Amino acid sequence: MKLIHLSDLHLGKRLSEFSLIEDQEFILREIYSIISEEHPDMIVIAGDIYDKPVPSAEAVRLFDDFLTKAAEQTEHIFVISGNHDSAERIAFGSHIMEKSGIHMSPVYDGTIVPTILSDEYGELGVYMLPFIKPVSVRRFFSDAEIVSYTDAVNAAVDAMDADFTRRNIIITHQFVTGAQKSDSEEVSVGGTDNVDSSAFDGFDYVALGHIHSPQNVGGERIRYCGTPLKYSFSEASQQKSVTVVELRKKGDMTVRTVPVEPLHDMRIVKGSFEYICSKECSSAGNTNDYIHAVLTDEEDIPEAMGRLRSVYPNIMSLEYDNRRTRSSHGSIETADADNRQPIELFEEFYKLSNGGEMSPQQRELAQSLIEKIWEGEV
Repeated sequence: MKLIHLSDLHLGKRLSEFSLIEDQEFILREIYSIISEEHPDMIVIAGDIYDKPVPSAEAVRLFDDFLTKAAEQTEHIFVISGNHDSAERIAFGSHIMEKSGIHMSPVYDGTIVPTILSDEYGELGVYMLPFIKPVSVRRFFSDAEIVSYTDAVNAAVDAMDADFTRRNIIITHQFVTGAQKSDSEEVSVGGTDNVDSSAFDGFDYVALGHIHSPQNVGGERIRYCGTPLKYSFSEASQQKSVTVVELRKKGDMTVRTVPVEPLHDMRIVKGSFEYICSKECSSAGNTNDYIHAVLTDEEDIPEAMGRLRSVYPNIMSLEYDNRRTRSSHGSIETADADNRQPIELFEEFYKLSNGGEMSPQQRELAQSLIEKIWEGEV
């Protein structure tokens, strides 16, 4: 059983006021070419189809066109909603599309019915678990203590009552603890949305979405395929790809990647204004790429952005790296927010703002509000 694993298309996304729809159309054509060459038995798309819950008409048309063409090359396509998607919109028309082998995840209601496929090695169960929060799971399991995201996923997986004597895969959209993030994801401060990888014990392959950097988590069995395009300059050095998985008999699996090349690359150029504008620098890559310029000049360059745009028409941003900016950055004490709980950061902010510690009552109230906000109750 061969599958192609995709996620985080973010169709309709804009960066620095640049529409990426042309880039996305280009990369979907490249992905379609890979699908045509690989002849997979199924394609899985692990969430964040769109960049917004209410996508633009052109984003919807683009996905419709891709689905229509891809369905001609494979028997099954599985699509789940991510945190950027509207679960209701992704689920629309699912019963009709099911007849064509396109399986759209329903809105989570406490039950997940697997699709059972078969090949020469026996049955394969495919489970679709869209993006969930503790608050969206808790109401279906009144007897369970569901506080964390791990609790929520554990409850959802336990309710599947999967037969782990056969092969099973799960398609889901969560932040699994240990994954390396980039700047373009929406993750919670302090790691409150972390899901422990043990929640997926027993599954032969976990097709993840949400994290934009392609990577395995604790082994190739649990994998983020990453975005097909670079969506922040923190991803500038990454090679984007499509993940191809082949499942043979239980315990026998191979995972490989097929690289994809964008219409416009995303690059960082650094140096003096004179150097960045020079032929030496501009000829080192495609001047039509999306550019972030880092100027090392000690004095600000008048109208630098406009003048750089005459050389790099798709420049998105610039910053200075000199004695002044390094001194300014060095004078600010920063905490490692990713490793601290939200209440700890709020306490520090309160102390700086008010010159004193929070009272126990204030801390309890703040913690209660943080939990409600994080779970979507406020």
